[in-house]
Order: sequence, then C-alpha cells, then structure tokens
Amino acid sequence: MHYEEKLPLHVLSGFLGSGKTTLLKSWLAQQNLNDIALLVNEFGEVGIDHHLLNEVAPDTVLLPSGCICCQIRGELKTALLDLYERRARGLLPPFTQVILETTGLADPSPILSTLLHDRQLQHHFTQGTLVTLVDAEHARQQADEQPEWIAQVSAADKLLLSKCDRVSELEKCALQQWLHNINPMAELTDTQHILDTPHPLFQSEVEHGSRDQRFRWLGACADDHFALKPTAHSLSHPPTQTCVITLEQSLNWPAFAIWLSMLLHCHGSTVLRMKGILRISDSRSPIVIQGVQHTLHPPIHLQDWPGELESSKLVFILRGLEADRLQQAFSRYMQALQEP
Repeated sequence: MHYEEKLPLHVLSGFLGSGKTTLLKSWLAQQNLNDIALLVNEFGEVGIDHHLLNEVAPDTVLLPSGCICCQIRGELKTALLDLYERRARGLLPPFTQVILETTGLADPSPILSTLLHDRQLQHHFTQGTLVTLVDAEHARQQADEQPEWIAQVSAADKLLLSKCDRVSELEKCALQQWLHNINPMAELTDTQHILDTPHPLFQSEVEHGSRDQRFRWLGACADDHFALKPTAHSLSHPPTQTCVITLEQSLNWPAFAIWLSMLLHCHGSTVLRMKGILRISDSRSPIVIQGVQHTLHPPIHLQDWPGELESSKLVFILRGLEADRLQQAFSRYMQALQEP
C-alpha cells in the first residue's frame, strides 16, 4: 500500500459480554500484525482488555476515558492521526488497516459520523467493515432491555453469533432468522466459523467483495418486482421494520439527494440503517448509497449492474417510523417530480 492511499477503519462492536476481546485475540494470533493497528475502547478508568490483547498485538492503543460514542470522539481522532503520523515516520510497521474494538455500550453511528465528517480523518482514513458480535445465549433478553443492542445489530455489515454451544441447533436457527429480519443487509455467520477457516473477518463488501458478496444484502428483494413493498417481522422486540422500495424508472439524483437528506435530517434517529443501489437518469452505471441514522455515506459508483438486477432498490431498517409512512413520503416525492 502506498502511503497516500486511505486506510480502512474497521469497527468491532457487540454488547457487553458478547466475546469481542476473546474473538479478536484468537483472530489476531492468525494474522500478520504488521498489517494491523489496533485501538481498544474501554468504559471507565481502568482498562483490562488491552492487556489481554497486548499478548498478541504489543502496539495496542487504549482509549480509556469513556464510551467512544459520546465522551471521547476527539480522543479517537487524536489516536487515529497519531497512528498515521507514526506509521509515516517509520515508528510503526506500515499497517494497511485499523481495527477499533468498542466498548459494549457504544452506539456505532457516532463513530461512523466522526470518520465521515472530519476533514483531517477523511484525508487519511476510509470506512471499513462494521462487525457486530451477538451473544446467542442472551440476545433476546438484551434486545428487550438494552437500546444499544439494536443500534449495534442494525448498523452491522456482518453479524457474528458467539456462544452457540450454549443454545440448541433449533434455537440457533430461530435466532439467525430473527437477526435476518432485524438486519437483512448483514452477512450472518458465527465466531467458530471465522476462527476455523481463513476468513476475511474485516472486509469492505462493496469495494472488495465479489458481486454476490457486495449485494448479499439485497437477498430475496432482488426478485421483488413490486414498486413499493414495506415488510415487517412479527416479533414485538425490538420494534423494528424493514421497508423495501423498488423503482423501475431512473432517479433524478440531485432531487433524490435533497429528499433523502431531508428524511435523515428529520427522522435520522429512526432510520437505523439504509442501503440502496440506484439507477440515475444521467448515468448508465448504478451508484450505491448507505447510511446509519443521520449519517449518509458518500455514494460509490459501480462500473455495471450486479447480476440480473437493473432496477433501483432501497432498503430501510426503521425503529419508531412506520414503513407505510415512509412509503407514502416517497410516493409523494415521486408524484411531485412528475407534476408540470
């Protein structure tokens, strides 16, 4: 990697006790540590996890002063820029990626917002993959009682089930389906599979994966030819809905960007996750957009359409905003564009 290339910042999330440090320690033992810089955030004044990780990654950096999603976003920026400077000066190996292990109480969305909106960080770093661990034994209880849990699960690019040996195979299958209902865009596997196979734990699906990997989140939606179709799972906890919007005609990108920006400005806290692949009126190739709550990531331009898919597709994970209401808002926006 050339030094002027941006470094991906990957995030390892998961509620308290899900096994993040255990997984990371085992996974790092199989990696080339010259390629990785590691940041660990621990809640409170006394850190323990970074001592455990120092056994396999001696240059681990501790961010100890609080939950990374609220108190220490400035500290995160300082640590990242310091890592980059030390790398450029040859004081650290020429690592090609940064991994941030968050505290179990962190909401990932402010972390992504810090990376995407800070100009200094934008110059050196880019968003990587957000991996969330889910405790198979306690997931349903945590979903009922902990608001951070749903924020972590819904924001994930990859969901990893831990402690699967503590539940039956039937319970595991039901949990996998439940998680898919909550976040149909995420790749779903378990920690044992990651450790048993040479698996790229952190990987940017859109930029580096195959077509199937990059658009796995479309799932069965790719075969849906209805213009607008909201879907919701029947479980009462957590109260989330998935809204799928399919559109055959091309979109006016400036007008759509304004509509989407207004939606996230007014209802960003209720849009837990959004992804879309869009046909734009002034371009033959599609663009991919994604966002977490109020934060909209820069669009990614693709060279061509994946597989048989040729229509625009938007997928929203909502909490506190009815899918029907979002459907109606989008319909009004489309009608307004057609008016003389």
